[in-house]
This record gives sequence, C-alpha cells and structure tokens, in this order.
Amino acid sequence: MDEDTLKYWIALKAVEEVGCVGFRTLLKAFSSPKAVFSASAQTLKVIPGIGPKTADHIRAFSDWGMAEREVALAGKLGIAIVTFEDPLYPKNLLNIYDFPPFLYVKGSLCPEEIPVAVVGSRLASAYGRYTTERLSRELALKGITIVSGLARGIDAAAHRGALAGKGRTIAVLGCGLDVIYPPENEKLADDITARGALVTEFPFGTPPNAPNFPARNRIISGISFGVVVVEAGEKSGSLITARLAAEQGRSVFAVPGAIDTAGSRGTNRLIKQGAKLIENVDDILEEILPQTVCPPVLSEKQPRIPMPDATQLDPETMNAPPAADIAGLGETERKLFALVPQKPVEIDTLIITSGFAPQEVLNGLLILELRG
Repeated sequence: MDEDTLKYWIALKAVEEVGCVGFRTLLKAFSSPKAVFSASAQTLKVIPGIGPKTADHIRAFSDWGMAEREVALAGKLGIAIVTFEDPLYPKNLLNIYDFPPFLYVKGSLCPEEIPVAVVGSRLASAYGRYTTERLSRELALKGITIVSGLARGIDAAAHRGALAGKGRTIAVLGCGLDVIYPPENEKLADDITARGALVTEFPFGTPPNAPNFPARNRIISGISFGVVVVEAGEKSGSLITARLAAEQGRSVFAVPGAIDTAGSRGTNRLIKQGAKLIENVDDILEEILPQTVCPPVLSEKQPRIPMPDATQLDPETMNAPPAADIAGLGETERKLFALVPQKPVEIDTLIITSGFAPQEVLNGLLILELRG
C-alpha cells in the first residue's frame, strides 16, 4: 500500500469516536478511508452506528501532518503498517469483534504460522519462569509460534523459550514501537525482531499507560489459537487475556500451582472455571492442532533415550553425567547437576543452594535438559 493511501488509514483511526468497529463500518459503506473523508456530513450521519457526533468529528479532522509524520517515521524505522486488507494481517485476528484496522509491525509476520499465546505474572517465581521457558521452547520445536507481551516475568520467559527453541515469537506491545517497555527488554526485543515480530496498534510515541494493556491483551489472544496461563495471582492482567480468549472462542490452558502459593491462585481458579489443565506440550497440541491445517508430524513425540534398569545404576555415579558429557558442560551446569537429587526439587531451592543468579540457574537447567 502506498504512503498516500496509508495516510488516510492512519487519519481515520485517529478521528475521535471512530474506533475499530466504527472504522470497519465506514469502510463497508465507502470504498476506502479516503472516500470517507470526502463524504458529506449528511451522508455520514445516516450510516448505522456512526451518527451525527462521529460524522462531525470526521468532517472536522485536520491533523494531516500527524498522519504524514507517522507514515514517514515508519519508513525511517523499518516498520511496516499492515492493514487488515493485507494478506500478511493475522487471519485469526480478523475473527474478533474489534480487530485493529491496521498493525505496526517490526520484523515479519508469517500467514501460515500457528500462534499460541503464553502469558502470566510479571512477578513470576523462578519455577514459573523455568516452566514457561521449557513449555515455550518445546512448543517452538514443534513449529508453534509463541505470542506474548514482552512484559517482565512470564512474558519475557515465553519469548526466550521460543528463541531457545529456534522458533518464531511475536511480542504485542501496549505502546508505540519506538517505546520499548520495560526498557531492560530492549535486547530481547531486538532478538524477537530477528526471529518474529514486534506488533502494536498504537501510534509512535504512545507511552505504556495502564488502559492500553487490556486492548493489547485482546490482540494477544486474538492472534492465537489458544492462551496458556503459566502463573497468575488473583488480580493478574493475564486473567484478562484468558477471559478475552474465552470470549473470542479460543482455547484456554492453565498450569496448576501449589494451593498455598499466591501466584497460583489465578491459574488454579481458571482450571476450576473450565480451563484445560496442562502438564506438558502434548496437552496443548492435542487441542490446538485439530484447529489448524498443520501436518500431523508436528504432534509426533520426539524419540527418547530408554531409561536403564534401576538395578544397573551405580549409587556412586548415578548423579554424574557420562564422562563424555562432563567435558561439554560448563561450570554452572556441572554444579547444578551435582545439586539435583533423584527426586523433585524446587527451582528456588536450587537458586539458594547454588548461589547462582536466577537466570543462570534457568539457563543451566535448560542446557541440562537438552543434554538429556
């Protein structure tokens, strides 16, 4: 779409009272956003759902400089403005009631991808972050695109897991694409752009104000075939995403947590309300894949090394990796392996006993898991 045409799309979206639904109504009544601005007030007023007030705002619009600057800045920053008429616009998003007329996209969208959202608390526990990275990595290895919101905690872990699995990931922002929030995730945002996309409906310069995030959340759920909530307290914003997903007809999944942990109350409640309890990626794939035209190979389990008989294990060496593997492990991974007993252990306990930073422990555990 040429820059002059895009200018009218941006201008119409910026008109007070129009909104996403009004935009679509107007586009059905006229051939293009440009034609809307050429229409008389009388013609606009009689369109169902528009009315005199919105018609007057359209006729009074004059900030064409803003629209032109928006298009110019997008070109300068290498950001695409993808309208819902573009084949690259996410197909799932077209099925929600108030889909955005266009998206700002930095990176690439892939029409044939299978997106699944993974969301949760910003104040995530080490266990929550580890579980998120593991699920996201395994989903990415199965060909699933991970969608999240670039926030601290679970969101960031979801993106990192997808990248660790050499997969695609999409971050939906509640601000302009020139305002990365939180700022500590700038490097992560760059990595996402290289293997997926940053996406928003908000114009350049829009700060990450609280009212933007419910709107952002509807896009996260709308793009996706399903939403996985890993860890959430009773008032977590990820519960809004889960509710929107249910309203949009998407599958809702939740990872169960300890009954005495505040950060699990939201996910446990979702399960009581009908969300699907998940323990592994197969629980997600068996429900998601039938909704797609994805080849069945994506749901096949990867081959696993047979577990030796317990009587063949040497008590002196059963916690040690094979000699050939030790040479390939870093100091962090060696220490973590030595600390892991033959029964489940809390991630937080490993952090305390190892003395490593949480991210070092999570990264080390992922490496150990990949090594089997």
